[in-house]
Amino acid sequence: MPTIAFREIEGRSTGYWALLGALGAVTLAGLASALYMEHHGHIVTGMTNQIVWGIPHVFAVFLIVAASGVLNVASIASVFGRTFYKPLAPLSGLLAIAMLAGGLAVLTLDLGRADRLIVAMTYYNFKSIFALNVFLYTVFFAIVAVYLWTLMERRMNGYSGAVGLAAFIWRLVLTTGTGSIFGFLVARQAYDSALLAPMFIVMSFSYGLAVYILVLIAAYGWSRRPLGDAVLARLKKLLIVFVAAALYFVAVHHLTNLYVAKQQDYEEFILLTGGVYPLLFWGGQVALGSLAPIAILAHPALGKSRAWIAAAALLVMLGALAQMYVTVIGGQAYPLRLFPGMQESSSFFDGVVHPYTPSALEVMLGLGGVAVALIIVVLGVRLLRFLPESLDSQRVDALEAKSEVAA
Repeated sequence: MPTIAFREIEGRSTGYWALLGALGAVTLAGLASALYMEHHGHIVTGMTNQIVWGIPHVFAVFLIVAASGVLNVASIASVFGRTFYKPLAPLSGLLAIAMLAGGLAVLTLDLGRADRLIVAMTYYNFKSIFALNVFLYTVFFAIVAVYLWTLMERRMNGYSGAVGLAAFIWRLVLTTGTGSIFGFLVARQAYDSALLAPMFIVMSFSYGLAVYILVLIAAYGWSRRPLGDAVLARLKKLLIVFVAAALYFVAVHHLTNLYVAKQQDYEEFILLTGGVYPLLFWGGQVALGSLAPIAILAHPALGKSRAWIAAAALLVMLGALAQMYVTVIGGQAYPLRLFPGMQESSSFFDGVVHPYTPSALEVMLGLGGVAVALIIVVLGVRLLRFLPESLDSQRVDALEAKSEVAA
């Protein structure tokens, strides 16, 4: 039976250094944007005292949620015993660490006074979901690092199942915590829902797998390593299931809100009358981010094309950003209901929809976090053996047969 050998990429080409340089430039631009906002205050952004989480939070939450979901590929191998996915597991762990690091970098710099982070790390309010997330993120880094050790060190391979199970459970806890950040905000009518935690878990599956597929295709294409069609066939089927499941949970969430009388005004705003938010929901999240990828991947001809599979994964990611924009910013734009059943107005614009226009500084900070994650990946695959030397059809077919025998 053909064996799977792991090897670093050479990383000596002009294209490799150009990619690394471009990512470094974007990272520096994001850092410069953060320093400019820190010096001049958030008045230079599109945020206000009503919209306090802007486009950087959209990128940050997307990266954090996707970091949990991208580890699903490794979990299928270690937790559920599917031998077919075992060669794909190390890259899955690397992406999880990289995306969480990028998301937290944006989150820390966007909140302002990043130098005060030490306070959040030493003084805890255990009634705050934000304080609890400090533990969730830190432990996730540690568990995934140990998990990668058990996968890549032959002497530790026997422990990969147990550590993989711990990583699987912890990533569910992590995403539950991220969803609960919004679900516990009872003051915001758009957020106060117990459905947000499980919905974020399901969304993480589709977000993470879409990122994984794009990185896998790019890595093997640019390094000119063989990548069998069977690998992408398996991953695209999973992506169809995950995208459909996420769309189902979104539908349940909105239908539940429509059933509750006090939430109907908000649902009308976010689905019909809210300007850019219904456009992003129906056009970005539902049409381009869910229905179009499912149609592409399920198509008998398009679903076999790597270019179209990559395009479908990219659409899922763009739909995810649209969904995060609607969730994070649309939820703040809708006015607080201070006195239910009554109309109120004041110099603070109570009772009116709050406008928000993202600034270039905010966009650059968000893209800087994405660049940080990609730099970690690009350097990681060059320095350590995260990628199989070949995933050609012969090796993949052998793994497929072994996986089915084990099942």
